[in-house]
Amino acid sequence: MLSIDPSKNTERENYKFLIGSIIPRPIAFVTTLSKDAVLNGAPFSYFNIVSSNPPMISLSIQRRDGRQKDTARNIIDSKEFVVHIVDEQNVEKINKTAASLPPDQSEIKDANLTPVDSVKVSVPGVKEAKIRMECRLEQSLELGNEDSIGCDMIIGRVVQFHIEPDIYENGRIDPKGLAAVSRLAGTNYAKIGEIFSIERPE
Repeated sequence: MLSIDPSKNTERENYKFLIGSIIPRPIAFVTTLSKDAVLNGAPFSYFNIVSSNPPMISLSIQRRDGRQKDTARNIIDSKEFVVHIVDEQNVEKINKTAASLPPDQSEIKDANLTPVDSVKVSVPGVKEAKIRMECRLEQSLELGNEDSIGCDMIIGRVVQFHIEPDIYENGRIDPKGLAAVSRLAGTNYAKIGEIFSIERPE
């Protein structure tokens, strides 16, 4: 087996190794509000569950050349955001929001997504998602080394769930109805595909 020391790799080489091996990755589409009330939207695949009691999720927002992204800055400033699950029906529009726009320009408007008011936070969500979660900032961490900060680690507490009723029954979500997509490496995405079950041991 090939053995690689990440400290001998470039940042790009480590990035490619991680995104090529840790697959599939769920995608969070995150909306935030700037100090000037511009509705920002961006997708992130460094995303997962932290806890169910209380319900919390994590986002790792990578910096570019040490510069904090709009999403991280907005979350840290306002302490609120909305996370949406990316699915087969909205992935094309969500992909458009990955474009690098100036902070005073809304990716939501640019991608023809429809803002919808939230219940417990001031940040709107988007109508095109089957699931969205209103979040308040629980904790943020700057991660990196002495030379530069590499990312902003965001932990959010979910304060309100929203879900399409036709994919939710008896407290369970229909995975085929949700049709979530995930990120692979490069420009590749994956669908749910075949589902199989294995009983857990007692």
